[in-house]
Amino acid sequence: MTMATMRDILAEQRGAFMAELPVSIAVRKDRLKRAAAMISDNAARFCDALSEDFGHRSREQSMLTDIASSIAPINHAIKSVEKWARAEKRPVQFPLGLLGARAWIEYQPKGVVGVIAPWNFPVNLVMAPLAGVLAAGNRAMVKTSEYTPRVADLFEEIVGKYFALDELAFVSGGPDVGKAFAELPFDHLIFTGATAVGKHILHAAADNLTPVTLELGGKSPVIIGKGANVAQATERVAIGKMMNAGQICLAPDYVLVTADQEAGVVSGLKAAATAMYPSVLANPDYTAIINDRHFARLNGLLDDARAKGARIEVVNPANEDFGASNARKMPLHIVTDVTDDMAVMQEEIFGPILPVRRYTSIGDAIDQVNDRDRPLGLYYFGTDDAERRQVLDRTIAGGVTLDDVIFHISMEDLPFGGIGPSGMGAYHGLDGFRTFSHAKSVYKQAKLDVAKLAGLKPPYGKATMASVKRQMKG
Repeated sequence: MTMATMRDILAEQRGAFMAELPVSIAVRKDRLKRAAAMISDNAARFCDALSEDFGHRSREQSMLTDIASSIAPINHAIKSVEKWARAEKRPVQFPLGLLGARAWIEYQPKGVVGVIAPWNFPVNLVMAPLAGVLAAGNRAMVKTSEYTPRVADLFEEIVGKYFALDELAFVSGGPDVGKAFAELPFDHLIFTGATAVGKHILHAAADNLTPVTLELGGKSPVIIGKGANVAQATERVAIGKMMNAGQICLAPDYVLVTADQEAGVVSGLKAAATAMYPSVLANPDYTAIINDRHFARLNGLLDDARAKGARIEVVNPANEDFGASNARKMPLHIVTDVTDDMAVMQEEIFGPILPVRRYTSIGDAIDQVNDRDRPLGLYYFGTDDAERRQVLDRTIAGGVTLDDVIFHISMEDLPFGGIGPSGMGAYHGLDGFRTFSHAKSVYKQAKLDVAKLAGLKPPYGKATMASVKRQMKG
């Protein structure tokens, strides 16, 4: 799609938005219901498209992670939008309130929101932001990922049955289209993807002073702490790591263990992975790596770690010959004896490779986390309240799940977002509604001559200095 065509769509959406103001709750709910119907009516087709784009993806997993998890936040928004959109009263300074002055905040839609979606959950990470976008009363343009072209084609084919072009539009294409899309003068832009690309998005949006929400990634750590149930912890880590073959921004990226825990953690991970996936190549539940380039990158991380002295255990219970297959299926690789000079400890992995590192004390574990960029997620397992509190207080992450992994993203009333290199801003639930709304301050002055009473009206005198003194008083 050309820049001119995208600009025309944006102009059409903005014109329709301005003509519609104010956007009623009924209209917002109607759009949300149509968004949910667009996904539920076409769920089977989306699952087929997802499997084609990945080379293989479980229908049940796609129903769970892309279909149900798209409709749930939309339904939550339908139930909550009336409450979210209410004006919010705010106090005014003494004695203005006594004189009849009032202050409040009104949440207005911003206008047209741009959504740049990634490939790993290419339905959910379109629709979950749209729940907040549409609840707030906005129109939207979506740039889909070029790595999932069948999903992108399906969105473009069906959207017209549910939405007018001036309500919701989909745009597809490669990096050039993505760059041009990010340069459009949206009223807000949300990007989900890699940190390196996020920097370019921010640069592109800067010329228009477009406010940006960045949902990025990073190396989300797991800390196995005091009193942790190792069997339970390793099963939960394995579930989170192997879902979608590790192609999740919140997937556990490395595990921190004490020396006496290490053997049990490695054994537990192997046992959990084996129980869930007794075979991999023909296993309908296990997702393929998205493309050859990403598959080669993951193997490059393993080659680099191996060359620098790491030990790598491949969880391959059926003794399958992965080298003879072109299916891009990769089993879990547990990497021990890892060092900071290995690429596997420098890059976000985004695949079924899991480094296990030792720590000597909880302070050392915290230092190892803090020596890296602030992660999108952090996971702590343990029963020691003081240690847990220390981890929460002394680390900074986008979000935290205790005694499990990833689950905080599923809580609709918790904001989801990163910090620093793992992102900026947040959405989901009320926080998403507010991200995509403008909080407009409104002040209604009292009928009395407040300017004279406060000494604001020349000629200045005693009333002026009394007002100064009152404002400066603690």
